Amino acid sequence: MRRTVNADDGGRIVPSSPAFGAFAAHSAAGDERGCASVARVGVRRPRESPAAYAEGMAAPERTRVAVVGGGPAGMFLGLLLARGGIDTVVLEKHPDFLRDFRGDTVHASTLGLLDELGLGSAFAALPHRLVDSVEIQLDAGTVRLADFGRALPGLHPHVAFVPQWDFLEMLAGAAEREPHFTLVRSAEVVGLTHDAGRVAGVGLRDYAVGEPAVGEPAVVEPAVVEPAVGERSVAESTSSGHVLAADLVVACDGRWSTVREAAGLIPRTFGSPVDIWWFRVPRHEGDPGGGIGRLSGHEFMIMIDRGDTWQCGYLIAKGADAALRAEGLGAFREKLARLQPWLADRLDASPASLDDVKLLNIILERLEEWHRDGLLLIGDAAHPMSPVGGVGINLAIQDAVATAQIVGQWMRHHPGPVPADVLSEVRRRRLLPTVLVQAFQRAAARGIVSRALKGEIATSRTAIPLPLRVLARFPILQAIPARFIAIGPRPEHTPSWARRLERIAPR
Repeated sequence: MRRTVNADDGGRIVPSSPAFGAFAAHSAAGDERGCASVARVGVRRPRESPAAYAEGMAAPERTRVAVVGGGPAGMFLGLLLARGGIDTVVLEKHPDFLRDFRGDTVHASTLGLLDELGLGSAFAALPHRLVDSVEIQLDAGTVRLADFGRALPGLHPHVAFVPQWDFLEMLAGAAEREPHFTLVRSAEVVGLTHDAGRVAGVGLRDYAVGEPAVGEPAVVEPAVVEPAVGERSVAESTSSGHVLAADLVVACDGRWSTVREAAGLIPRTFGSPVDIWWFRVPRHEGDPGGGIGRLSGHEFMIMIDRGDTWQCGYLIAKGADAALRAEGLGAFREKLARLQPWLADRLDASPASLDDVKLLNIILERLEEWHRDGLLLIGDAAHPMSPVGGVGINLAIQDAVATAQIVGQWMRHHPGPVPADVLSEVRRRRLLPTVLVQAFQRAAARGIVSRALKGEIATSRTAIPLPLRVLARFPILQAIPARFIAIGPRPEHTPSWARRLERIAPR
């Protein structure tokens, strides 16, 4: 049965379990604990009208794998496991994938994975831009930092930029064709259930603006809830009315992971000296293309070619957001015009106000443990990345593929919960590339970006810093950052049982 679940599309809502019915009865009666809302989970058939949603179908009350988070890692993992015949439910908090300034980078290694899955043509049909180099513009001239065309083998000597909502909908569409896949939208995971100390599922509620926040008085009381010290159970954390039982819960819910918090896991924090202001400005005919870094004096900005717009990231010192906003929009536009003069003729239109300028609070963290009994964390839930190099999505997807290779392979041949030694193998496989990428990001942030904002890197109109002169003098060296960014330290390949090969041509 192909299923996409959406609780907020206006269709008839079907109770999913006897427990759900009990919670609904409490809500209708207005019991003494003040239950104000009950999770409603219905089933949406792809490409049907809202009136047809959930007709005659029941949402799952149990699955083998519950994937929390419908981002790139979660959707990739759900697709792979479903193709392996493993019942998988992906839980997406929002009713759609439309969020602004999400990571839109699809690296060469990910493009190769899509080819292995038979999705190369589907991706090629999406609106996207291909970038074959990254340059930095200084007052003294322009230097190429990474040459993907020179460095990368195969069909994809480039990095692609695609709206993430289109990318995720493409993955969801492919996954919906698998009989073992279910996507639940508007499903906010608010806690973990436990059975004899093992994570045994998640508690859900409808996600909607204005609903009670996680941590309000409890109304859900699973039959067996035995949280370890520091863990948060569903009964302690939610006014939910639905519990999804699972042999394995995989947290792919990002840097602010609810699951990580519920499990009592605290990451090691490395800190970041900078944050980023994200915004867009129109792109005109005749503008340079590709990815650009602009460094002048104390100011540093990155610019990503998105076709008709530039997605810009203006780097600021950590904690400087409030003070810079107090200076006003006019002051910010003056800085942009001074930093990149050929943008001056379009800054009156965009950004229209500082509300259009979004702060990205950069964090860089890593868990010492990526699993508990019955629980695995991957991607930013296990190791929040900084945006340096745009490699976070690439690393998270490779985590998902490694999880399918290791955990999925075990589950294809064994029933029941996954042993701890199988779960720990994912961290053993993915730890080294994670450490190397984070070390690269830390070195770039502190050695280049932070020093640039302090004016410690010479950016005269006549002299290019020595390291960049070396890159320009020996172009072969540009292959090193190109491979590190576009492929990564340890690329993964999809399991043979998940592949659907198609005839493809170079793009």
